[in-house]
Amino acid sequence: MEVIIRQYTSDDAPAAAEIWNQVVEDGVAFPQLELLDAVSGDAFFREQSFTGLAVDPENGEVLGLYILHPNNIGRCGHIANASYAVRRDRRGLHIGEKLVLHSLAKGKELGFRIMQFNAVVASNTHARNLYTRLGFVPLGIIPGGFLLPDGTYEDICPYYREL
Repeated sequence: MEVIIRQYTSDDAPAAAEIWNQVVEDGVAFPQLELLDAVSGDAFFREQSFTGLAVDPENGEVLGLYILHPNNIGRCGHIANASYAVRRDRRGLHIGEKLVLHSLAKGKELGFRIMQFNAVVASNTHARNLYTRLGFVPLGIIPGGFLLPDGTYEDICPYYREL
């Protein structure tokens, strides 16, 4: 599938918030519990170092997004963190891979030296396989680090990659 990745604008807030909320509602990847609306979503997406949108070039439809920001402050401010969301009806079309690759290039462009993912849920095998294929290094397992919607806990796996 052909997609372009472009920078978020405030006009994108409703579509971006809807896609973000789908992942939050699924409850198996993002740690957030609260949903975004157009106003809170716009503030959230604009406060990131970069928010990128995967867009269908034929009709301008937003298919997915990523946020990129420092993972920490000060002496660890050179480490980036990112989160990725693809619209439910467009998952499995390699949009996520394009978002990850774009975020790696953008992170380097913005002066980050490392990309770190703090909490990849162990059962998120598609993401974990993608990260490994793209050269990310797994850092181990944090037992029971993620609360699932049914009240049980699942392991999380941090990853990193030099940019």
